[in-house]
Amino acid sequence: MTAFFANEAKQLTMRPKQQPKASEVTLQVVPPYPLSAGRTDIHGNAVHSRILSSIPDDEYEAILPHLHFVDLPVQRSLHESPDGLEYGYFLNSGLASLVIETQDGRSVEVGIVGREGFVGVPLAAGLTLTPYRACVQATGNGFRIKAEVLEVTLSATPNLRLRLNQYAHSQGMQVAQLAACNRLHEIDQRLARWLLMCQDRIFSDLLPMTHEFFAQMLGTGRPSVSLAAAVLQRAGFIQYARGTVKIIDRKGLEAAACECYAVIQKFDGTSTSPSLRS
Repeated sequence: MTAFFANEAKQLTMRPKQQPKASEVTLQVVPPYPLSAGRTDIHGNAVHSRILSSIPDDEYEAILPHLHFVDLPVQRSLHESPDGLEYGYFLNSGLASLVIETQDGRSVEVGIVGREGFVGVPLAAGLTLTPYRACVQATGNGFRIKAEVLEVTLSATPNLRLRLNQYAHSQGMQVAQLAACNRLHEIDQRLARWLLMCQDRIFSDLLPMTHEFFAQMLGTGRPSVSLAAAVLQRAGFIQYARGTVKIIDRKGLEAAACECYAVIQKFDGTSTSPSLRS
């Protein structure tokens, strides 16, 4: 494996490059709180959730009294009860991971949710059980709603139900693609894909991530992740220091990623598909 990564690093660093434009080298840091549609909750907290911003006014008014603004610190569990989902979450900012854990303590990430989505998609179908553990991986906030309240509210909000069903479909596609990715693609390709997906949701080129965290999310050992990160850093795509990754060359990172990133973009809420765009 060491020989493989050494060879990959050599190929990446020796690959001829065109002189990049300034806009390709210096990424624009998008504010972590994108402009909302002018909506707030009953306490005046701005709404940045793409789903909540996209539904008609009458449906938003119907769900508004049931939305509870919550801060979402790192490592907070969003699936609190082993008996089933108690709440759903419309994320405003930050990042949540859907993680599968095995009995021997190993884990792998099977999905990522940002402000484009909803944590607790089984609730859209009246279900409360899920095989995933959901936890916050980047500090943010959002709006929480009780599972039983959402079920009743959806009967009178067809557009909201449609948006949640669309997102459930896109999340299912993401989970399936990541399953194939984790099995078939090399660790450096997967790491590049994962960094891009995180940046799409955090809206910054600075990602507060450690190698240990990478290993847990990608379901591999830390030494393999360190080698993969070194390949990407030597190629000039990222910089890593003190638990923070900075994306330097997004175009290069996209080229280093496996095909799964482009496939997922077509189906998830960060794409420009009319059916999922706010």
